[in-house]
Amino acid sequence: MDRECAQLLPALCTLLADPGQPLVDDTCLEKLLDWFRTVTETEPSLLVLKENPCLTELLLHTLKLQDTSARVLSFSLRLAGIFAAQEDCFQYLQQGQLLLGLFGVAGAQGRPAWTIPGVRSGWVQGMCSLAQHPSALQLLDDCGAVDTIFSLQGDPSLFVASAAGQLLVHVLVLAVQGTAAGQPLDWPPCARRIVSHLENALCSPAAPQVTRALNVLTSLFGRCPGPWAQVLWAQLRAPVARLLEREPVPAAHSLVDLLLGVARSPVFRSSDHALLAQALSQLGPTHAGPLALGILKLHSSPQALRTQALGVLLQPLAYVLKAAVQPPGAPGLLDAVAGSPGVVDALLGSKSSCAGLLCQSLAHLEELQPPAGVAWVGTDLPGAGAPSPSAPAEPTDALTWPQAPLLRAVVTMLRFCNGSAAPASSAGGRLCGTLAGCARVQRAALGFLGALSQGAGPQELVTQVFAILLEYLESPESSPTVLRKTFQSALQWLLHCPDAPSSCALGPQTQLFLTELLPGLRKRLCSPCWEVRDSALEFLTQLTRHWGGQAGFRQALLASEVPELAEQLLQDPESYVRASAVAAVGQLSIRGLHASPEAQQERLPAELLRILSADSEGFPRRAAVRVLTEWLRDGHAGLAEDAERLVARVLGAAGRDLDWEVRAQAVELALVFLAQTLGPPGARRPSAEAAPGPPRPPPGPEALRPLCRAQVFEFVFRALFDCDRPVARKSCDLLLVLGARLGPGSPGEPVGGGPSPASVEAALQGWRAGGQGQPLGALGPEAVVAVLRALDLDGLQATLAESSDHVEKSPQSLLQDMLATGGVLGDNQADCY
Repeated sequence: MDRECAQLLPALCTLLADPGQPLVDDTCLEKLLDWFRTVTETEPSLLVLKENPCLTELLLHTLKLQDTSARVLSFSLRLAGIFAAQEDCFQYLQQGQLLLGLFGVAGAQGRPAWTIPGVRSGWVQGMCSLAQHPSALQLLDDCGAVDTIFSLQGDPSLFVASAAGQLLVHVLVLAVQGTAAGQPLDWPPCARRIVSHLENALCSPAAPQVTRALNVLTSLFGRCPGPWAQVLWAQLRAPVARLLEREPVPAAHSLVDLLLGVARSPVFRSSDHALLAQALSQLGPTHAGPLALGILKLHSSPQALRTQALGVLLQPLAYVLKAAVQPPGAPGLLDAVAGSPGVVDALLGSKSSCAGLLCQSLAHLEELQPPAGVAWVGTDLPGAGAPSPSAPAEPTDALTWPQAPLLRAVVTMLRFCNGSAAPASSAGGRLCGTLAGCARVQRAALGFLGALSQGAGPQELVTQVFAILLEYLESPESSPTVLRKTFQSALQWLLHCPDAPSSCALGPQTQLFLTELLPGLRKRLCSPCWEVRDSALEFLTQLTRHWGGQAGFRQALLASEVPELAEQLLQDPESYVRASAVAAVGQLSIRGLHASPEAQQERLPAELLRILSADSEGFPRRAAVRVLTEWLRDGHAGLAEDAERLVARVLGAAGRDLDWEVRAQAVELALVFLAQTLGPPGARRPSAEAAPGPPRPPPGPEALRPLCRAQVFEFVFRALFDCDRPVARKSCDLLLVLGARLGPGSPGEPVGGGPSPASVEAALQGWRAGGQGQPLGALGPEAVVAVLRALDLDGLQATLAESSDHVEKSPQSLLQDMLATGGVLGDNQADCY
């Protein structure tokens, strides 16, 4: 422990022990405990206590004083636990029964403050900290801690109840460590009591007790030694299995967590597969779905169990398909409906239960979506119709992925939601009414539809996919969030469309879809809802980025008036829309997609500069700098003639901007301009024969003149001492790159005009000290090189890499602040933050 901190501790302990002093902030106490944990990890706890007797005196004072505040009592319990975690320190604190007095029935549990959750939480955390060695087990027996833990499992505070369950696991693991697993009569007494308590709780008719026992067991099988875990599972498997025989199954969510935890642990045996199969059959669809997903992620499961699990996930979608297909021989009825009665009840019971089950199934199936390029054998959904006669046989070592039926089911689901599906029965009509206009299901289905784009599908189904996407894009009933999902799904299908010769080429179906899509996109750009306009602009940006070079797309886009609408939205009243319009117009301009490209080359850069200088919101200004940086990097025609002047104007405006992200992006623009001015590092001399030659020598100071004319260095030097750390770090990185390019000791070249190197360095030091300073004016190459040589950029980079609160987080600062709060220190001695 630092000497300065040790000198402050006695006064702090006196402050904490005095009930008349102002209460110390909880956050400070938490930081103080964290510091003590760090100290005891690096120094012997007993030595720390003996060198700082004020800590033991604080614990004794807390034990004797009945009116100690709840906050200090909780702190003392946790502090005692931290030091007692080491066995020699535990024995030291046990002298005089200090620990028994704190944690026993006559201690904190007997105080009026025990009714406060923070004190009970402090007791649990302190006990968990000290229960690290066999000596602690005797204290648990002496103070009746196990019974207290049992009681706290049902605490009204969820935080206390959860911590008590974890403490029970911790105590059981501690009790069995170092002992051989055997019959229950041979178990340590503490272990027998806990296991008996869990067994009784599993048999309880009260669902909360069952839930608590299952949660403890789930944690236990992740921490208990392997042999003991096997013995405990053998003891408790039967009462767990009997839970599946109840109607309804109690604590189903916790039961699923336990079964999956056991299935992932070494205790799992082949005989337990029957238990999982039983659970899939007995649990309701809401809980069977997560269990099925977990089983399918366990690749060691037998094929029959995996097939059953996949069937559970597919049943809701199979029902949707069945509800839209007229079964032969039973007009108006749903005979042999796919899915269990529980699935049917959930889908037809209410809008919330129907939406919940469908969204859960879609989310789980999306997690199982095979990677792009993996060929899965096609199959049909269970009970949704006969399999395709051309489908290959199912392999024995892997499950099939029913790509085509899933596409049909999702398209059908979306048609039920927008009212365009024809129900096959009265039950189908009920489902249609339940799903009509359900935005939650629409979003989930559109998300899964986009994920399915990575797999192949029959041509007629792809046509149906594009058709339903167009319906949703054109429908006035589509909500802004549904439209956003529609755009995302459409983009994924365009990128993975099977008729495309390559990822950037347009096949006939893709070309047709894009042509039909543009009128709807034009309509959305004129929407009164700003979220819709924003999503449409983002979609336009992506379309242009991927297909702006394709002749067919270019022709259709220019004929649609979409580029003109996008440019008009640069004046939108909503800042998010203006920012998206900047990105869209920037991408269109790069591709030359304007009705009059010549006029745009002059007008658009000026418009972006206006936004950067005058827009009242940060989002459009950030977007403007990003677009100008991208234009500069890509050699945009509008910047080619006078890049220096434009860079100077951008940096001048960004240097005055109050948004740090604008300034940081401007540093990126300066870095791009620097690379273009000096050329790539290590470039060789140009040669007509392209023969190998020596690397180009480092550029001299005169090569910096274009950067000086563009006022790059005045901006970057000021940004080097920016109050926002990301800006300063990027500026430092840029100057380090420049220093490396110039090489060590580059000779200076005499230049005239501008401030001298000494005056520049003095100004920079003034900025570092916090002074506002004056603009440096036109810097010459000689001054720039001299200042670069004088600055300790490596040291500055190391300083900027440190956490911004590395000084304020110091223990000494924390102790001083706590003492200042209590009036022990003068105001000028505190380091409040």
